Amino acid sequence: MRSIRVFALPATRFRGVPVLHLGIRLAQARVFATGGWHVNGTPARRAKVSGTAGACVAAAAALLLLGTLQGCDAHAPAPRALTRTSPAPAASSPGDDPAEQGAGPPHSASPAPSRRQNPLAAPAASYVASRSGTVVAAVYDVSTGQTWNLGPQHPQAEASIVKLDILETLYAQQRNGQAALTDPDQSLAQRMMEDSDNSAATSLWNAVGGPGRIQSFNAAAGLTHTLPSACVDCPGFAWPGWGLTTTTPADQIALLREVVEPSALLTDAQRKNVLEFMENVTPVQRWGITGGVPLQTTIALKNGWLPLDSARTDWQINSIGWVKGSGRDYLMAVLTTGNPTEQYGIDTINQLSAMVWASLR
Repeated sequence: MRSIRVFALPATRFRGVPVLHLGIRLAQARVFATGGWHVNGTPARRAKVSGTAGACVAAAAALLLLGTLQGCDAHAPAPRALTRTSPAPAASSPGDDPAEQGAGPPHSASPAPSRRQNPLAAPAASYVASRSGTVVAAVYDVSTGQTWNLGPQHPQAEASIVKLDILETLYAQQRNGQAALTDPDQSLAQRMMEDSDNSAATSLWNAVGGPGRIQSFNAAAGLTHTLPSACVDCPGFAWPGWGLTTTTPADQIALLREVVEPSALLTDAQRKNVLEFMENVTPVQRWGITGGVPLQTTIALKNGWLPLDSARTDWQINSIGWVKGSGRDYLMAVLTTGNPTEQYGIDTINQLSAMVWASLR
């Protein structure tokens, strides 16, 4: 008797400028995904399903004196059904943020990814405390679903990181229509994201319907503390007013998850397109969450820098994005305000990024 096993594998007001208040949160189901490398996009993780099939060989023995023939069957075990699931929910552990979240039930075949230590714990907090201004941050581990926060999560000005919000809103408005942008909008989106072109951003801000429509998208995406600026040409402010939209690191993590993980608001093709823009940011702007990260790592980012006063002695410097490689897969959002110079804020985020990368090894 012989058994054969076969396996199958299938897939108010901010600085005198009025802003709108947003306080709606919609729960959404999420499924984790892994990212592709560089401009190849981010194909979703394919779940593995295994099954067994058995076969038996009949044996006959002839009893010469009785002339009797006997047969036997051997049955393989019934196939075991496996379902596609998300990683196991994260349980709280020392040093983790109280608001830390996991996603989905435990996998029925393989253990949940190992939980990581808080990359924004004492060393990072001590470093940030030594810097001028106010620094707040959040890190989300895509594999484990853990989230960590650093500093009081009070809203700060977005500067040019709001351009990701503009682009996602533009795509979401086409979710039930055409997946691709028109050629003119595609060109504007590329300039806005890769070169941080302000004129392109203003054109698309107006095209999506301004703060009201962006507010609606943010509510659907679960952003609860992001307030779109009510003006583009704001009195007494020399820069485009959309940069005065305020947000928190946690809200920026939620926005990033819409493009890194499967989304109910964006198609896979749209998410891939957004990541291609963010992975091809002009080299001079590839600072911030790239700090301390090896060159071969996949990084999709958007940075923002904005002088908040005419003397240029109070800078808003921000960096958000996705980092994947060398066993790491995480989202990071850092907002800093009160920086005496632009470079000072960049240096702060670069160093904090290097500490997070090293901690998550």
